Amino acid sequence: MSIGDDSARFPLAFLPTPLHSLPQLSARLRTQGITAEIWMKRDDQTGLALGGNKTRKLEFLVGNAISLGCDTLITTGAVQSNHCRQTAAAARRAGLACHLVLGGTPPEVANGNLLLDNLLGAEIHWTTRENRLPRLSELEAELLTAGRRPYFVTYGGSDPVGATGYAKALEELRDQVQQVGIELGVIIVASSSGGTQAGLVAGAWQTGWDVPIVGISIDAVKTDLQSTVADLATRTASHMGSRHTFTVDDIHVDDNYLGAGYGVMGDLEREAIKLMAQTEGILLDPVYTGRAFGGLIDILRHNPHRLLPGEPPGRILFWHTGGAPALFAYADDLR
Repeated sequence: MSIGDDSARFPLAFLPTPLHSLPQLSARLRTQGITAEIWMKRDDQTGLALGGNKTRKLEFLVGNAISLGCDTLITTGAVQSNHCRQTAAAARRAGLACHLVLGGTPPEVANGNLLLDNLLGAEIHWTTRENRLPRLSELEAELLTAGRRPYFVTYGGSDPVGATGYAKALEELRDQVQQVGIELGVIIVASSSGGTQAGLVAGAWQTGWDVPIVGISIDAVKTDLQSTVADLATRTASHMGSRHTFTVDDIHVDDNYLGAGYGVMGDLEREAIKLMAQTEGILLDPVYTGRAFGGLIDILRHNPHRLLPGEPPGRILFWHTGGAPALFAYADDLR
């Protein structure tokens, strides 16, 4: 079963992104007694302003904004938000203005994603982390009063419109897997605002591909993230014209790697980033993929059956969601 049409899609990404094995990593892991075969889906290579998973979501979100006659994208995130950086770039590609509400205080030197936000010409509004959504509402009213037509891009692009990008991505992966002639035992992805995992779950159901999708939680406890993803997957399926209710039992989440909190790098992330860089020459990021891949390696070392209770993991796909620009803002933590 094919997924939807692309009539409301504004092209931003270079697709399909690569799918390949990680032979040097697998060889290193075998020296540690880990025999799993790991492949990677490279959404760090989507191409828009150094790439990342939000670009797929923004194709549909920007398309929707244009169809509604909007002229400005507004969104919110942390200081080193990959989502904000890609939203700013998408706005420029589409000829739209962009306003970002960032939680925190302006650093003395802009680095990482914040540097790119500035280069992309986004107008930045600073507030506290807790006040981001109220400030966003105020900003929307201010822009309307000024005669602009703002379009609110949901945090992380995680609404049914944005998640449709990852339902389509799941279909893309299925085609690649069939062409290569491999079978996947499980897909691993970093999960936070839930849009990427929800889109993948909805896409797997709609295409009839019974592949487990495990979200390594970045900042939410398991029950909360399961509920978020199940609800969003249900609404995404509906948005694509299919009625199906996902329950929390349909959603696989591992929340054992929350560490000291969102955006706080520890030994887990540091080791994962260096391991991937020094075996495959691939850069993970300090917030999402570093934590998710570190969690995957820890599971394989200590309890591989935890990925899918009662089953061996088989061939594993790690979905790289990008984020490498944030590495430069974490230079001290990586030393």
